[in-house]
Amino acid sequence: MNPTEVELIAAARDFQPELSARRREIDELRQLPQDLADKMAAAGFYRLLVPEHLGGVGVSPAVMCEICETLAYANGSAAWCVFIGTTSQYLFGAVPDSLLEQLLEDPSVITSGVFADSGTCRAEERNGQPGYVINGHWRWGSGSHNAAWISGGVHEVDADGEAVKGSDLTRVFFRPDEIEIADNWHVSGLRGSGSSDFMANDVWVPVERLASLGKLSEHAHLPVYRFPRFGILGIPIGAICLGMARASLDEVLAEAQKKTPQGSRRTLSMRPSLHRDVAQADTELAAARLLLYKTIDDAWVHAQTEDDTLELRRAIRAANNLAVDTSVRVIDKMYTVMGGTSVFETSVLQQHFRDVHVASQHMMVNESIMEVAGRMMLGLDDRAFGI
Repeated sequence: MNPTEVELIAAARDFQPELSARRREIDELRQLPQDLADKMAAAGFYRLLVPEHLGGVGVSPAVMCEICETLAYANGSAAWCVFIGTTSQYLFGAVPDSLLEQLLEDPSVITSGVFADSGTCRAEERNGQPGYVINGHWRWGSGSHNAAWISGGVHEVDADGEAVKGSDLTRVFFRPDEIEIADNWHVSGLRGSGSSDFMANDVWVPVERLASLGKLSEHAHLPVYRFPRFGILGIPIGAICLGMARASLDEVLAEAQKKTPQGSRRTLSMRPSLHRDVAQADTELAAARLLLYKTIDDAWVHAQTEDDTLELRRAIRAANNLAVDTSVRVIDKMYTVMGGTSVFETSVLQQHFRDVHVASQHMMVNESIMEVAGRMMLGLDDRAFGI
């Protein structure tokens, strides 16, 4: 029996002490420790979005976000790997039945993947078996070091390398030993996410390893596939940033009552400027969070009976960007008001400061999103967010 949504959120909260205690270990490894990834998979966190009849838990996007937010309160890298793992399984509905059986041989299978169309697939039969030769270089392969299956976005080409018109192939699934995972994740933030590049050089796979939009259309009536697709891929970023920002504010509220700044006889908590800063941060976070979850809930209600709309896509993407921008601003302020305390590796503020500035660089939340949203509002672009 699958855990309930309430049980899943409670389980995420139960992980917080261990994630906090192991955050330096996670950073030093530059990936999640395998035992930790396995425990989160066993809790159901990597199959949150997969419909139950396809072997998943089948929660709402809002619950997925709340789980990511809860994990990020303690460790952004762990939450990021769950985000990538669960969204990579989103396309289980697009894979052939024979591959789905393989994917579900382990009910707690860990997957990772990159949606970017950074690879090609070319039809080639071998030993009488139809298949494809795959070439590609995918960046930001978060969680790949822990995964049993790694997927990447592809487009079909012919023998001359020209795009095959009308092809609906969209994604390929690899076993780790079929590809090269680069040791290039040397970064400031989200160090423990293991977001290494991975490459495929003339890798042949049977045809069943390819996901297709045609197969996905068989499940198009399900709410999760009616929900804005690129909303699904973006909203966990906003939730993760909100979780880190709330943790940073809570850290200041606790530590300000203990810290007496140099040259002062009163604790930091007695400064009027800090009173204003924490009240402002709390209000801004609450407002951004409320808007994000409201737009998610509105789209989910709509998805129960109808396909998504352009306006729902715009609203979700804009609210998500606001959540990220607000979180960055709050974390920066909390990092600053705590002074020198923030710079040490033992500080939660230092951890979240680094992590949020890497998370905010993701293409799903870059500045151009708000530009497109504005063009839509002005009637200058009726194709925006049509993805």
